[in-house]
Amino acid sequence: MIWVLPGFKQRPDVVEISEYVRECLREDEEFILYRGRASAAEVPSVLLLTPASSRPAPESLKKIDNEYSFRDDLDATWALRPLLLSQYDGQKVLVLEDPGGEPLDRLIQGPTEIRQFLRIAVGLAAALRQLHKRKLIHKDVKPSNVLVESVTGQVWLTGFGITSRLPRERQSPQPPEFIAGTLSYMAPEQTGRMNRSIFGSDGIGSLSHRTPSGAASRASKSRTALSFRHRDETDR
Repeated sequence: MIWVLPGFKQRPDVVEISEYVRECLREDEEFILYRGRASAAEVPSVLLLTPASSRPAPESLKKIDNEYSFRDDLDATWALRPLLLSQYDGQKVLVLEDPGGEPLDRLIQGPTEIRQFLRIAVGLAAALRQLHKRKLIHKDVKPSNVLVESVTGQVWLTGFGITSRLPRERQSPQPPEFIAGTLSYMAPEQTGRMNRSIFGSDGIGSLSHRTPSGAASRASKSRTALSFRHRDETDR
């Protein structure tokens, strides 16, 4: 099925974004997420996920493909739903629906007022509940992978690049540099150093700590230290 998006000059495998004004919502060493706004008011905005590097690693491209593979499992009420895979300026682009909202890490510039935190926490728990009902494990829940409508607390999940379909997954131990995901926010089971399957918490505890405090719960520059701290904190 080929999606025809109003405002895009499109061949089946190419999206031209010349008629859209792009706003960078988040950027890290691997990906950039843009919001594309059309000049015509009646044309809806979209989100565009592209590799940050002009020569992305194969693993980064696999993450884009993996996220697209869940397009039929995700619902627009709680997730950024992929529309199509395309190419722009020689780069692979994942085009997603834009429900509005801002990345949570842009909203967290310090301690959060408790009422706003509770609205976001309820919205995040509801989104993860829907994800888990579909037997999916996100495995990279962190502020940059959560979009929030700050007034209502509506939450949408994104960043499904390493998401798994397995109902219960046992992670084998890996050196810290090879553990997929963001160590500061992942569930301890995901490090492979716990004798438990991955399912359920999906890293929400660490994210819930940061939102009201404005600081990550596990501050460390060392991936090795973080991976062992996961184990030590859980064993207490």
